[in-house]
Amino acid sequence: MSFIRPLKTERLLLREFRMEDAPTVQHLAGERDVAKKTANIPHPYEDGMAEAWIQRHQGLVEDGELVTYAVTLKPDDTLIGAISLRIETRNHLAELGYWIGKPYWNKGYCTEAARALVNLGFDDLALNRIQARHMTSNPASGRVMKKVGMTYEGTHRQATYRFGAFEDLAMYAVLRSERPQAPSDGR
Repeated sequence: MSFIRPLKTERLLLREFRMEDAPTVQHLAGERDVAKKTANIPHPYEDGMAEAWIQRHQGLVEDGELVTYAVTLKPDDTLIGAISLRIETRNHLAELGYWIGKPYWNKGYCTEAARALVNLGFDDLALNRIQARHMTSNPASGRVMKKVGMTYEGTHRQATYRFGAFEDLAMYAVLRSERPQAPSDGR
């Protein structure tokens, strides 16, 4: 897949990142509370990191290894987070990853965006499995995974090291054959 088509949900537009999104990415993802809930967002989020991250997307998309979307609010295109599928074509699977800026937590936006990406993965990318992991210290992320039809598969003990502590990672997945036929409104 060499392009990312925009995805629309009831309240969101998922679109490609643009270089002008970099200051907002740095501001939202750079917040310690957001970075602490992920395994890979750097903290502090220094100048130039957002631009470099956005720039890397195109090559990975063209190689069929990644689809990454800016999660924005309709109708004004306010950037609130990011969501992606890291694709393993050989195995017909992808890992779902996401973050949402703290001002937008607990509003169902992440679930709404995740449903859209699960649908994209099965419908457009012909995946057989979509999986996701979350730090057990972030149970809200696990609730998103359950709401999009994923099943808990186990915990990888002390699998990541963040902010001076080892963290357990809970693994969830959904198979094409288990695909839920849920509404796409995210609630």
